[in-house]
Amino acid sequence: MIYSTTSQLQGREVERYLGVVFGDSVLGVNLVKDFLGGLRDIVGGRSGTYERELGTARDAAMQNLTEQAQSIGADAIIGIQMSYEVLGANNGMLMVSATGTAVKLKAGGSAAAGAGPAASPWMNPGG
Repeated sequence: MIYSTTSQLQGREVERYLGVVFGDSVLGVNLVKDFLGGLRDIVGGRSGTYERELGTARDAAMQNLTEQAQSIGADAIIGIQMSYEVLGANNGMLMVSATGTAVKLKAGGSAAAGAGPAASPWMNPGG
């Protein structure tokens, strides 16, 4: 799968637009994480706890996006956007949403596009 935040892929041509695809992930924040995150707010610095949880939620949203695109035969997802919303009582949950347009690419194109797997789905813009 090729991922792009732009509406075009350099060296590749879109054959067919398959439709908008979505991936969502809801992260519940618990008391221990809130406490540890609150300490970081008081003393300053980054909250590694929240950053890890946010990364997990982003990965899940991108995985869901990828699965939906693959289920309709997409080669790539273009125009990807990520959004974040706070939900629930006392803002106790965070929703991460990924949206994009699933496309089928014309055969051929750059050999660099689609080369090699990546640790995180969005970290490999070429595939």
